[in-house]
Amino acid sequence: MRKPQAQIAPVRLPLYSAKREKVGELEVSGMVFGRGGENTLLHEAVRMQLANRRAGNAATKTRGLISGGGRKPWRQKGTGRARAGSTRSPIWRHGGTTFGPQPRDYSYKIPKQAWRQALCMAISDRASAGKLKVIDSLELAEAKTKLAKALLDSLELTHALIIVGEGEEGFARAARNLADHKVLALKGLNVYDVLNYDELLMTAGSARAIEQRLGGAAR
Repeated sequence: MRKPQAQIAPVRLPLYSAKREKVGELEVSGMVFGRGGENTLLHEAVRMQLANRRAGNAATKTRGLISGGGRKPWRQKGTGRARAGSTRSPIWRHGGTTFGPQPRDYSYKIPKQAWRQALCMAISDRASAGKLKVIDSLELAEAKTKLAKALLDSLELTHALIIVGEGEEGFARAARNLADHKVLALKGLNVYDVLNYDELLMTAGSARAIEQRLGGAAR
């Protein structure tokens, strides 16, 4: 029977307004926002993601993929020649390839529990380094890229992954064209993107949703 893991104390994250004024603190689960662990788990999670994005493109044509060759070249018997059924046979010139490479699927999976644990570690790394900004709201007067950039500049974010949840679609539309930042839906949160960006931005509501989703990941 596996030993239950010791609980980690809750983490208090500073809560900011859009003008970078501290308006309070948000207490969140230490199992999600304050978790440590072996870096090999992060490496394996990122490696899996990159492998799943990889598409094999090496391909050769078999006899069934080459046009022509539908008619039998000559009758089966009586010609003195070896029997043949198609001019696209691999032993013929311009014929198909035998056992040639075909597009390969490189994807694989790691255990779901390990994946969630790695995601908690990635988020916790940003939180412990002071690179996780939690804001009270991402609401804009208008869904304009200029306003979204001004908000991110006021928070002194230069290369941020912005997590948006329900009701924050307006900000997502406004910020999706910003070259230095990436907007990601809450359901698409993943290890690679968290580690690939220097900062992480989310609202208090998104932080609560992540806590609820990953709260049992490290038990």
